[in-house]
Amino acid sequence: MDKHNNTTVIGVAGGSASGKSTLVNRLLEAFSDESVVIISHDYYYKANDDLTMEERVKQNYDHPSSFDTDMLIQHIRLLKSGIPVRRPVYSFKEHNRMSETVLVKPARVIILDGILILENKQLRDLMDIKIFVDTDADVRLGRRLVRDVQERGRDMDSVLTQYFSTVKPMHDEFVEPSKRYAHLIIPEGGFNSVALTFLIENIKTLL
Repeated sequence: MDKHNNTTVIGVAGGSASGKSTLVNRLLEAFSDESVVIISHDYYYKANDDLTMEERVKQNYDHPSSFDTDMLIQHIRLLKSGIPVRRPVYSFKEHNRMSETVLVKPARVIILDGILILENKQLRDLMDIKIFVDTDADVRLGRRLVRDVQERGRDMDSVLTQYFSTVKPMHDEFVEPSKRYAHLIIPEGGFNSVALTFLIENIKTLL
């Protein structure tokens, strides 16, 4: 019997800069005794080798078609079967997939995060627990501005242009409607200590 067939997959979805990473880090701390691996949908952005930098900047990175979700689904299935995978590496500064990959070994708990992970039914069906981090749009925009300027080398104008041209419309069309598939909706994500305690206790019963 495959010792990894009881892998628990936890999906953490929500809008851009909603607090998903904070929630994921709190879960990591709570389950430090377990073998845990984090897989982000962001790793699976499609390669843009055929595009110039100017063209890459103009792409809509918040539409489901910008991700290689089929590869992610395949990788989750392999990990659940106890088979290691090599996940892609994506550069937000280059707006392109890098040549290197990262080895991911099977684990007792897989935490999957991304804005659109609940949008795809095949991907949803691989999750044991589906969480949606629900945060006010103004808060998310403020956080995104700080993150993209400080961590991703962007200028404020480009961040705001992208937000209003693609991020917000795609959030309204794809991300927000996917909330209905969540088992648990957590306002403010990892900053919501009451919901976090409830979530951790429930995950422990699964493990």
